[in-house]
Amino acid sequence: MPTTDIRVDLGDALDPLVLALDVGSTASRGGLYDAAGRPVRGRRHKVAHQFTTATDGRSEIDPDQVVREIEEILTALAVEPLTGRIAGVAMDTFASSLVGVDAEGRPLTPCFTYADSRCAPQVGALRRELDEREVQQRTGTRLHTSYLPARLRWLRESAPETFARVDRWLSLGEYVHLQILGRTAVGTSTAAWTGMLDRRTGAWDAELLAACGVRPEQLSEIRDPDRPLSASDAAGRRWPALAGAAWFPVITDGFASNVGAGAADASTIAAAAATSGAMRVLAPGIPDEIPAGLWCYRVDSSRSLLGGALNDVGRVLAWLETTVKVPEDADLGAVLAAAPEPSTPAVLPFLTGERSTGWAANARAVMADVSVATTPAMMVRGAMEGVALAYARVADQLASAAGRPQRIVASGRVTQDVPTWLQVLADAIGAPVDHVTMKRTTLHGTALVALEVLAPDVPRAAVEIGGSYEPVPAHAEHYAGRKARFQALYDAVVAPSA
Repeated sequence: MPTTDIRVDLGDALDPLVLALDVGSTASRGGLYDAAGRPVRGRRHKVAHQFTTATDGRSEIDPDQVVREIEEILTALAVEPLTGRIAGVAMDTFASSLVGVDAEGRPLTPCFTYADSRCAPQVGALRRELDEREVQQRTGTRLHTSYLPARLRWLRESAPETFARVDRWLSLGEYVHLQILGRTAVGTSTAAWTGMLDRRTGAWDAELLAACGVRPEQLSEIRDPDRPLSASDAAGRRWPALAGAAWFPVITDGFASNVGAGAADASTIAAAAATSGAMRVLAPGIPDEIPAGLWCYRVDSSRSLLGGALNDVGRVLAWLETTVKVPEDADLGAVLAAAPEPSTPAVLPFLTGERSTGWAANARAVMADVSVATTPAMMVRGAMEGVALAYARVADQLASAAGRPQRIVASGRVTQDVPTWLQVLADAIGAPVDHVTMKRTTLHGTALVALEVLAPDVPRAAVEIGGSYEPVPAHAEHYAGRKARFQALYDAVVAPSA
């Protein structure tokens, strides 16, 4: 049974309060949280947006549009009755992102998102020039279109005049702070997600900066979460309820999501399942070696986030619903709750390329073992089994690096929409999965990271947990066969192109 709703009325909220902001792939959101990490009832605001995409791999958003969204959220939530109660403003954004600005802080480029793949040729060039294994061990990241070395190299080659005019390169969150506060810094996790941070020293990596033509002074000062920016007089005048509030360096959504889902130490793996997905564990210190299929982001001086990311999770369901003729009255939950069938198609769910574990940016989906008898429901089942197997591949490498965790917690829109898929996930991984039913875990985690500084001694409210899904022993043979079939298809189709 789910735990009690932890939301609290404003009159019962414990001070200090945190105003948390989250810039995601589909919207900017804000919410008020009390010192126990409880969402304040009725104190949320959302502004929807979408990326500008194209078939050439473009994925952008207007950075000034996001600034306006954040300003709208602050206006809606930072209201006069809260004056003196809000001690901090904390923000996370999707990672990675990139905006080039001139000396006056005006944007010279759009905000390029993690999903922009136009720099794929530059990934290949960097892999020929650099030792990727050494790069990964130093920075925690592979050479990939998701990270900035290839994107900066692409901009230098495709738009040299613009590249030369850029005074500073910023993440989206840094840009928001610069426009609202007049100053900025880059959070350690945000710097790590660029793919250009030395995870052992916490400094920018000289070899990668040279490879993409960027000078260290064009990048911001790196700050751990416990070093907020000072209070902003300008923001306090515009929003009196924020007078005296500390503004925390922007963190990444992945870091925030783990903390918000209750996976704040090495005992728990968090499985996030939204449009994209990930499996991550917050490990102490700096791991010595990283498996080739994973990344390892330094998030502060004492913790690292080890894990792997999947491009296509909820995106697979959305594609199925719009492309495959699934009957309108079909119960997807029942399809995923049913016992596995040998006739289910085998699917590699790479609609927009692969990150972990093979890092094949140009990979595309493969559907095999489809016959005239294959139904739309069977296609759905096969595709979501494929997604679960992609998670299982990440889980296997996590276990090799960090050991088997005590528990796995799963959160995100897919787990809310079709919670029965968590049984498929538990069977594919071979481990129990707890369903985090609390909404907006990323926003929650952003508030909790700030509260580590603002209210370290206040006990936090427990995260809301729904059902627990145990692996079914009778399903083990099916999923062992599915793993082998997945690997055979991968080796035959994806690996050669990668």
